Amino acid sequence: MSDISAPIRIGYCMPLTGPVAGNARSARLAHDIWLADVNRGGGLLGRPVELLCYDDQGDASQVPGLYRRLLDDDGVDLVIGGYGTNTLLPAMPVIMERQRFFVGLMGLGVNNELGYPNYFAMIPTGPDPNAALTEGFFALAAEQQARTTTAALLSADAEFSRNPVLGARANAQKYGIEIVHEATYPLDTEDFGPVLDAVADSRCDVLFLCSYLDDSIRLVRAISAHRFRPKMVGGAMIGPQNAEVRAALGPLLNGFVNYEYWVPGPAMTFPGVEKMLATYQNRATDAGVDVLGHYMAPPAYAQMQVLARAVEATGGIDDAALSEYARAATFHTVMGDVRFGANGEWAQPRVLQVQFRGISGHDAAQFRDGSRQVVVAPRNVSSGDLDFPYAEAVPSKG
Repeated sequence: MSDISAPIRIGYCMPLTGPVAGNARSARLAHDIWLADVNRGGGLLGRPVELLCYDDQGDASQVPGLYRRLLDDDGVDLVIGGYGTNTLLPAMPVIMERQRFFVGLMGLGVNNELGYPNYFAMIPTGPDPNAALTEGFFALAAEQQARTTTAALLSADAEFSRNPVLGARANAQKYGIEIVHEATYPLDTEDFGPVLDAVADSRCDVLFLCSYLDDSIRLVRAISAHRFRPKMVGGAMIGPQNAEVRAALGPLLNGFVNYEYWVPGPAMTFPGVEKMLATYQNRATDAGVDVLGHYMAPPAYAQMQVLARAVEATGGIDDAALSEYARAATFHTVMGDVRFGANGEWAQPRVLQVQFRGISGHDAAQFRDGSRQVVVAPRNVSSGDLDFPYAEAVPSKG
């Protein structure tokens, strides 16, 4: 029988170093803020809470061993999922073997093929995550008066891009947009000139991008310098959600359309989110993380709220009971009300499409409100209409 005065220990791993460390460390700070909040309120079940987090260094091969260590050597009471598909997917065999309750963070379609009933996703892409991430982009393209009929798909040759590209193909077909060019590039590509020359030769109306942090920066710079101008560009770029990337690119981002999960604005001001972000932003500089936290902090904090609510509602830490509760409950979080559906994904998707506008200079403070990233979809939370920065696609070189 467990000691009711002993801390409840929650374990997980995150890529705190490596190529996605910035996002992971931002989420880690949000977890720490939740920890302080919950312990200030008396902990869970009257017991203090501790978090034990290991660095998986962005190396998927380390993840199974780290979860075994947490469960077998450290004896944690509960586990949660770390950041991204690259951490979540390799953890799943261990989690499934041990039949653990598992709330993941920002993994796209992790449970699509596994169908594990005790997995839950803190990402608002809904029961068809591949399609939901990209549908808003293609729906916007299709509904404009300046009709778009052709698209090019350009993606990094990496695991994270495979699911979004599948969704992009399906959505292009759904909205009657012909794919006239498709290519991948190595993540370490420095010169995008030849890649964009090939895109230009397709004379596409829409350029869909699936890129990842550093290559997102290089791509935006290369597109801005290239003579070819599609009517609409963006889609599934990882990076422009972060204050550091936005500040680095500055006005070069103007006109780009990209996905988001949370942005400041009246439609997204859910209970507790402003207070949490104020605390996060006060601590961000000293912690060396994204100074705004709009992308990672709300879902990471909400991840812990889901876990806490399940523990309190069931009166214990039994994995089967927690999972059963989570499958039926509505959770009130800083990301809004969340219900889980098929494969543990959100029952209803809520992926935002934003268009960057009016960016001047490179000060990250201009992104604190929603004036520089206008929500153009979905309509029920939009703050403006899509603006085509170019009336027509510029002809290719020849």
